[in-house]
Amino acid sequence: MHPAPSVIAFTTLSGIGFGLLFWLGFDATPPKGMTAFIFFLIAFSLAVGGLISSTFHLGHPERAWRALTQWRTSWLSREGVCAIIALLVMGLYAAALIFLDSHLALLGWIGAILCMITVFTTSMIYAQLATIPRWNSNLTPALFLSLSLGGGALLSGRVTVALILLLIAGVVQLIWWKRGDTAFEDRGSTLGTATGLADRGTVRSMAHPHTAPNYLMREFIFVIGRKHALKLRIIALVLMIGLPVLCLILPFSHILAAVAVLSHLAGVAVSRWLFFAEAEHTVGLYYGMR
Repeated sequence: MHPAPSVIAFTTLSGIGFGLLFWLGFDATPPKGMTAFIFFLIAFSLAVGGLISSTFHLGHPERAWRALTQWRTSWLSREGVCAIIALLVMGLYAAALIFLDSHLALLGWIGAILCMITVFTTSMIYAQLATIPRWNSNLTPALFLSLSLGGGALLSGRVTVALILLLIAGVVQLIWWKRGDTAFEDRGSTLGTATGLADRGTVRSMAHPHTAPNYLMREFIFVIGRKHALKLRIIALVLMIGLPVLCLILPFSHILAAVAVLSHLAGVAVSRWLFFAEAEHTVGLYYGMR
């Protein structure tokens, strides 16, 4: 699929933002006052900024609010509803810590769980799509959740937890890539099944269905060379997992902490670019491009 910058920013920023909110909500001794204000400002900026950026990919961003009405059938709508509720709950929790010097633990736990439910609904927008075999797997929610929790732990300064979760996220990412590389072939879709003519014999494409590129071709058919994909995977893994883990192992310093966070964000962004660029939509078979 075409890797739109707005969607890459959305999945990258909102994931780590909700991850940070999760750890702030479950913290037995959370920061208060100005320190709490700074942590929550960062978390809300990432989460809300990511959500807002997702609307830039829409033809009419001003109509985005209408998606909230389809929560019974749409994971996109469920994501929006869960995000709003999670942010409201965490907003109340944050206000109590910042202005009242009060730790409402139960409210924080509820908000933290809602934050992870939001990340899960985001992942299901992609995992539910049978037309994209690479995404259509239980590993997709596992990937989103592990990166969100690991990134949030890193940003909140939980060194040991971040080390463990980032390594887990790295393993999940590797398994996700390995499984995804054969997912389209394993699904068994062909030009015959795509056109509904498989029962009549071998189907060949003699000419493109359209004389000029259309919306489907621009959005759902994107081809990246295997050689380039491998290089980008290595870059993503080093930036997303390798360098942050190395920074966490070394003696603590604010510079290393900043490098770890920025490196992780850059790595996740590269990983997300690949997430979309390598996605093989079944519609490509109809155009003879798979």
